[in-house]
Amino acid sequence: MAEMDEKEGANAGGASEFEAMFEESLRTVKPGGVVKGRVVGVTSTHVLIDVGYKSEGQIPIQEFTDRQGNLQVKVGDDVDVYFETEEGEGGGILLSRQRAENLKVWEDLEKAYNEGRGVAGRILGKVKGGFNVDVGVPGFLPGSHVEIRPSRNLDRFIGTTDRFMILKFNRGRGNVVVSRRALLEQERDSLKQEILKVLEEGVILEGTVKNITGYGAFVDLGGIDGILHISDMSWGRINHPSEIVQVAQKIHVVVSA
Repeated sequence: MAEMDEKEGANAGGASEFEAMFEESLRTVKPGGVVKGRVVGVTSTHVLIDVGYKSEGQIPIQEFTDRQGNLQVKVGDDVDVYFETEEGEGGGILLSRQRAENLKVWEDLEKAYNEGRGVAGRILGKVKGGFNVDVGVPGFLPGSHVEIRPSRNLDRFIGTTDRFMILKFNRGRGNVVVSRRALLEQERDSLKQEILKVLEEGVILEGTVKNITGYGAFVDLGGIDGILHISDMSWGRINHPSEIVQVAQKIHVVVSA
């Protein structure tokens, strides 16, 4: 009988130790960061998330729907969420999917800034000195950084999606300044290096007419400007280059010495 009591005591002690270890493992998930969670339930108002803590968290269903109101998750899906506090409504933990996504956007922007990479964005509207741009978070595009060359009609870019270089980044202040021009210049310089590799007499290249003068036309060959003289435009005599070419027209030219 004493031997049985000893076994029962040992088992009870083992169970108690296991429970303590289990509780301790749950407490390794702490508020104040992004954690991996699993959808364990969906109601008409909330999505229930298990993040391996002692209680589940609820997130408003709106954080999991698209603009048309369609639910984007189902039970069993793994999602990244931000663990805000231990005690939310009804005693459960307070989680946020939007905050987790926002933090990821800032991390991606910071990485692109440090690596000198372009990011995708959409020009939303005009503000003083430039434009509002959505790059995952609100950004500012100075008017002088929209195009390589000054343009009087910048409103045509509103509503367009493009890629931008990050000029300034301050996560603490929520400040992001971007440039479309910087990325265009980078791409132009890359094209220029490629053209220089093949730029020799007799090579045929495609270019765009940039400007017309009385003695010829300047042709953009992709980062390098060439001059097409009036005497080389036609076998016959012409009075002005505009009789043969127009600004913005794409033409093929032969490199001559």
